[in-house]
Amino acid sequence: MQFGITEDTGGHITYALGAGMALAARPDVDRVELVTRLFDDPDLGAAYREPVEIVSEGFTIRRLATADRRYLAKEANYADRAAFSAAILAHIEGLVRKPDIIHAHFADAAAVAIAIRDRFDIPFIFTAHSLGIDKVGCDDSAVPGERIADEERAIGSANAIIASSRDEAERQLMLYPGACAANIHCIAPGATLPAAPTISLDRAHTLVARFLRDSTKPIILAIARPVAKKNLAGLIDIYAGNAWLRANANLVIVAGLRHGPDSGEAEQNKVIGGLLSRLDRHDLYGSLALPKRHNQDDIAALYALARETGGVFANPAFTEPYGLTIAEAAVHGVPVVATCHGGPADIVARMGHGITADPRNAKAFAVAIQTLLMDRKAWDRASRAGMDNARRYDWHGYAEKFVAIARRLIEPAPLPAPADRLLLCDIDNTLTGCPDGARDMATYLAQQPKLAFGVATGRSLQEAIRLLAEWHQPDPRVLITSVGSEIYWRRDGVLHLDRDYAATIDAGWEPDKVERLLSDIVGIDIQPPVEQRRFKRSWFVRDASAVAAVREQLSSMPVRVVFSHGHLLDVLPIRAGKGAAISWVAQRLNIPRSHVYAAGDSGNDFDMLDACRNGILVANHSDDLGALIGRPTIYVARRSHAGGVVEAMRAYAKRVAA
Repeated sequence: MQFGITEDTGGHITYALGAGMALAARPDVDRVELVTRLFDDPDLGAAYREPVEIVSEGFTIRRLATADRRYLAKEANYADRAAFSAAILAHIEGLVRKPDIIHAHFADAAAVAIAIRDRFDIPFIFTAHSLGIDKVGCDDSAVPGERIADEERAIGSANAIIASSRDEAERQLMLYPGACAANIHCIAPGATLPAAPTISLDRAHTLVARFLRDSTKPIILAIARPVAKKNLAGLIDIYAGNAWLRANANLVIVAGLRHGPDSGEAEQNKVIGGLLSRLDRHDLYGSLALPKRHNQDDIAALYALARETGGVFANPAFTEPYGLTIAEAAVHGVPVVATCHGGPADIVARMGHGITADPRNAKAFAVAIQTLLMDRKAWDRASRAGMDNARRYDWHGYAEKFVAIARRLIEPAPLPAPADRLLLCDIDNTLTGCPDGARDMATYLAQQPKLAFGVATGRSLQEAIRLLAEWHQPDPRVLITSVGSEIYWRRDGVLHLDRDYAATIDAGWEPDKVERLLSDIVGIDIQPPVEQRRFKRSWFVRDASAVAAVREQLSSMPVRVVFSHGHLLDVLPIRAGKGAAISWVAQRLNIPRSHVYAAGDSGNDFDMLDACRNGILVANHSDDLGALIGRPTIYVARRSHAGGVVEAMRAYAKRVAA
């Protein structure tokens, strides 16, 4: 695969191929077909006019021909969509065994998947890769209205949606009116460019030698398609504007494949022209490399050279849905400085291999790069962390999670047994924190078929699901998330938002007014957009005395202020909260309050423990809950974390038996 040869040959191609090979390698997957258009373009190679290509055992690329044999860029595909839809419907009609699942990449493919589902009743999973609504305003390019409309339809119609990062799952997708968090699954893709056993640094030196006076200097490496949103020209400006970087480091930008500055598509030509113009304008001859041609071995060698020279990988995109190259850099032990807009924040937080910064703030972005280059200890920590943590994220893990989602769609789960008791647990530091306790909890729940298990957490739905999976806890029947502002029920193995609860707490809720009233209070900082919810606004607290000022400022509004963990502050509708949500859930399950149990450890658990007749304080509880100790309705466990929950539930059972 020649990456970057067109505007559309980027990370999503890596994704589709990596996912396909990993799925095909599983014993529970019979075969995978990647279906796309057949086209005949001599400049792009003969492979794309071959109807069938075997990638690996069980994985085939099938190219379907229409009357239009031209290569069409993504936005131009709209004109050939009807013909391609007809071709794929005919293909599936002729199959003896129909596919179990369709996985649509991008919204134009989702439109085709909807037609397939309508004809054959085959569910489809949607992966957006890059959303138009998030691109609006981030660069100079226009976003066609039909693209936004296609995305809205795809998001509202898909049987399930896979997002690569928290930002994509919880902010980008939720910008669309038809989005529902219960339908979105956050699964990080694998890093698809593993370090080769032996990589020739000579290969990388040869690639950049004609550009650089001293190729032994630390390399600032950037690899991206030549499109405006990647902001590669901005990276040159950032580099050129920092005297220390110019004197002490080289800049190497791999911006796709090109024959010349005007040999590609319009946006490519504009971006490449901007790079070459800045090379001359800033007089960066000898310190800026812009190689024209490369292959995957060259890319691996450049990562190795960046590591060998003590360099960094830079991603200065205005917005980045995920950022596979950032994960690749981790595999190769290259620290990163990446945009703070989009998915990279997730990757860097997970891998611990660098810094995120705002590329619109050129000085701050340059200082972040300079900091890593100057501080060898910090560089070493980031390099080691990337290599160590990248091993936990591969395509096989992705495929396992994908198959689990697919199974829920094609094999609905049996109805749970009627419950006569309800246990709702906080997650952080209640269910998590002790592996032995988590195992005890999973074993205990497996032995209690009539106990409805749920969670009540300050986390978002996607983060709650991630943590429960990491700690090997069973799927909850109900999830109360975002500090009691959202409720999700599991039915037929699929989660559903409780819209009645949402309508109940909506009355009188004015989140924009809340933000305005708190905008001038000293000692609090609003949390990033990914942490905000329809019925929750959140801040970080630097000075605990500011909490009183918040309560005073909001005293005339119908809101609930929740302060927890000494530094987190949430504002909710007055009818929301964990306590209100627990009462709602118990009523819907027709379980009396005497048979409801709640376990927690921090301040955002106070209202549910206060309202519960069978409250559980795990031994590691915070001082926020000190007022509850001594109440007859509260059991204070001797064990910490999940072990304390099991201890308390057994103690309560003995009381009932007595």
